[in-house]
Amino acid sequence: MERKATEKQRFYGAITVSDRGQIVIPADARRDFNIKVGDKLLVLGDLEQGLALVQVSTLLEKHPGMLGLLQSIQGSEGKNE
Repeated sequence: MERKATEKQRFYGAITVSDRGQIVIPADARRDFNIKVGDKLLVLGDLEQGLALVQVSTLLEKHPGMLGLLQSIQGSEGKNE
């Protein structure tokens, strides 16, 4: 069964991970999602589905209750080092 993209879905191309583990977000994607220098992005993962990037500001605007969860995750990261 073939699935068609909606007006809100885009394909921005393929990217390559550098030897330092860095990626470049395509300019069209940065423009469409208003991603600016210094913006914070979350990297979410599902071992079966893959990775997703989410702007922290967007997540908090749509789900203000996530602030406590993000703070607890940030606090627990320091304990694992």
